[in-house]
Amino acid sequence: MSYILILYYSRYGHTRSMAEKIAQGVEQGGFEGRLRTVPAVSTTCEATEPDVPAEGAIYCSKEDLRDCAGLVLGSPTRFGNMAAPLKYFLDGTADLWLNGNLIGKPASVFTSTGSLHGGQETTLVSMMLPLLHHGMVIAGLPYSEQALHTTTSGGTPYGVSHQAGGDGSRPLTAEEITLCIAQGKRMASLAKKLAGGQ
Repeated sequence: MSYILILYYSRYGHTRSMAEKIAQGVEQGGFEGRLRTVPAVSTTCEATEPDVPAEGAIYCSKEDLRDCAGLVLGSPTRFGNMAAPLKYFLDGTADLWLNGNLIGKPASVFTSTGSLHGGQETTLVSMMLPLLHHGMVIAGLPYSEQALHTTTSGGTPYGVSHQAGGDGSRPLTAEEITLCIAQGKRMASLAKKLAGGQ
């Protein structure tokens, strides 16, 4: 079975929770939802992360990215941009770019932030930029998803988002969960179509 890679960085667990719901949608659409993360970036040059994280998904390899049928990329917001660990990983994928390994594959993005106006949409767009350079086909969430019309927390047509609250205490809302699952299903559907299937 082909897989959709759900690649994310999560500091406090909200982005990870979203990734798990997106994986559910991917699997409902007939693909494996392969969850992967990236290690934190240390300001100490000699510091290294263990080969396997203490919890959550294992670290992403370039092979995970190269061989996926599609990509869903997730990050918390960092001043309206993706988190440094995710950017660091993507910066190391020039060989995949040179070989055109991701050209024509579908991709989408998701984010979590502490405040309602914490830069969700700019973060989502910032994550799209390297994917466009890789030649991926970017997909958002269409307004046919009714939860986009009723959500008072996360949403956006650029990709699903979550508002965790300033203290990080807010769990995913019912609408955010619905949109995560819908985004996963959409990615599975697009991967089938772009690969020439039904």
